[in-house]
Amino acid sequence: MGKRKRGDANNPIDIVSSTPEDPGHLSKHRTCWLHTVAFLHARKMKISKQKIRNFELTAPCFLGTFSCRRRSKRRVKCKNTSLIKGKNSSSVKCKDMITKRRKNKLDSGKFEHLLDNLWRSFSEDKKAGFTYLDSLWFDLYRKPSSKAKVLTWIKRKHIFSKKYVLVPIVCWRHWNLLILCNFGGSFESKTRTPCMLLLDSLEMSNPWRFEPDIRKFVMDIYKAEERPETKELISRIPLLVPKVPQQRNGEECGNFVLYFINLFVEGAPENFNLEDYPYFMEKNWFTAEDLDCFCERLNSSEN
Repeated sequence: MGKRKRGDANNPIDIVSSTPEDPGHLSKHRTCWLHTVAFLHARKMKISKQKIRNFELTAPCFLGTFSCRRRSKRRVKCKNTSLIKGKNSSSVKCKDMITKRRKNKLDSGKFEHLLDNLWRSFSEDKKAGFTYLDSLWFDLYRKPSSKAKVLTWIKRKHIFSKKYVLVPIVCWRHWNLLILCNFGGSFESKTRTPCMLLLDSLEMSNPWRFEPDIRKFVMDIYKAEERPETKELISRIPLLVPKVPQQRNGEECGNFVLYFINLFVEGAPENFNLEDYPYFMEKNWFTAEDLDCFCERLNSSEN
């Protein structure tokens, strides 16, 4: 028997069968990298490896959902292998580099543990005007079956008595940080106007895609608290997306959110107002080395 050719018309390549079975889930991800590749492939357009990599970074929602073939037992030399000179010279294995990269990827349990440690490191004076929500609450709110429970949990946080509410968001395998500012302030105030900040270390993933869910989330919080503000006023709360430092790979978003929290708590103004926006939140806010040092300190605090 002859070998089957790739892309044979009689045996077309199936590039969508590995996606989640729920069609409703797929409909929310029209811009994901899988759909983009499928669109270009159907039109017989050439796709470079770099373009595919960019698609993956743009919408990492399906990363890790595809089955992989069994790992080969063949040993391959790593180009980046270096020698450590000393009494017992040994080479740095590729496995060490892969392990280090995997450690940078945070699941919700690891994230919450590190956030708890970070929160305890702040002084009581620093924490006085802040509170934070569990990183899973926003995603749970988006599910009808758990929406009411989440709003009840948030009510216990008394967020309208705080200047800043930190809301870590993990959706589609990506971490962002939403900050609710001055929610207890007056809409007519010029110095303490309610506003929202969305910090995203992967700007190319389009952080604005969260806006509809964020606005529903905020509207329901006001409603659950039986606040006097009208729907029209609440719908006009500004959502700002500052230009912040960007991650170097697809594994760092959780660490970025933790560092955003650390720096914001340490440097947040006494009264956040729109006239002085974006304050310190700029592309040169911190360096990659600053982030690495922070992660080392935070992880060492566990030991």
